[in-house]
Amino acid sequence: MDVMPKWADVVLIPLISILLAAILSALVIVAIGENPWAALKLMVEGALGSTYGWGYTLYYATNFIFTGLAVSVAFHARMFNIGGEGQALLGGLGVAIVCLYIPWPHWSLALLGAAVGAAIFGAAWAAIPAFLQAKRGSHIVITTIMFNFIASALLNYLLIGALKAPGMEPATSKFPEPTHLPSFQDMFSFGESTVFRGAPANISFFVALAACLAVWALIWRTRLGYEIRSFGQSESAAKYAGISPTKIIMVSMLISGALAGMMAINNVQGEAERLVLNAAEGAGFIGIAVALMGRNHPFGVLLAALLFGFLYQGGAELALWTSIPRELIIVIQALVILFTGALDNMVRMPLERLFLAMRRA
Repeated sequence: MDVMPKWADVVLIPLISILLAAILSALVIVAIGENPWAALKLMVEGALGSTYGWGYTLYYATNFIFTGLAVSVAFHARMFNIGGEGQALLGGLGVAIVCLYIPWPHWSLALLGAAVGAAIFGAAWAAIPAFLQAKRGSHIVITTIMFNFIASALLNYLLIGALKAPGMEPATSKFPEPTHLPSFQDMFSFGESTVFRGAPANISFFVALAACLAVWALIWRTRLGYEIRSFGQSESAAKYAGISPTKIIMVSMLISGALAGMMAINNVQGEAERLVLNAAEGAGFIGIAVALMGRNHPFGVLLAALLFGFLYQGGAELALWTSIPRELIIVIQALVILFTGALDNMVRMPLERLFLAMRRA
């Protein structure tokens, strides 16, 4: 029997971790001579106080949903996929090739094609580290980290060479008009009322929500998901039950890489409408924190992605209107990761003792 109820593990521990991170962040803001309450108010107003702010918050959250789901799927199979950044970059390459070289008649078909292209390229980039672990025993953490740098170098090479558009900037040509995805401004503005003006949020946010549902169904409602979870809980027991380790490692990493690659439909096809250098913008690494904080559950990943989207957009507002540097948001993110990951037991153990004492009473 569990010492602590499930809701406490899923909800209470992350909330306490966020509160502790917020307290330490407030102390840092005080130390640099700013008012933490005013900073929080500005972050909330900038990220949530207008449709423009919401548009940016949901845009960032969309990226983090895809990369958080990618990390969580691999984690269920007891693998730590740190290669989401490289897989997202290669997903952007897949989107660029599909959008530039296939004549699409409508954005809906282009979205489907780009999603498939991004998933294939992301999965292919994850397949190599997966094969090395399954067949050669290479550690997935080391190989995926290395492949992030290889992906970045490969993209740089292509953007100053074969895919470079005329001009000085290392980027592809702008995608044709039929591939442009409808933004929230296009979707939700009616008549003279304009909302989400200038915000990059687009229809791929709903694709990310569908991905959450798909991952939940896969992990908890299919035989493959049961095999993935069984392998993650005990490899020896899974092998005894006839589950192939090679199959689970390869399939889990292919799904993980595909999800990370699909992030590109948001930032490459939806926002930039072309492929540029550093298109992933660190979202692959933020996905690790999102998965940890969301307890590797799709609903938790969604909530954690919204939080980090809020931090990104709120941090941009802080840097714009105060003397607080943009890097402070990285400090806040690091504190959230620290408390939800490395210092998880610091919160968990006192809560377990509290619930055990309540049960005995």
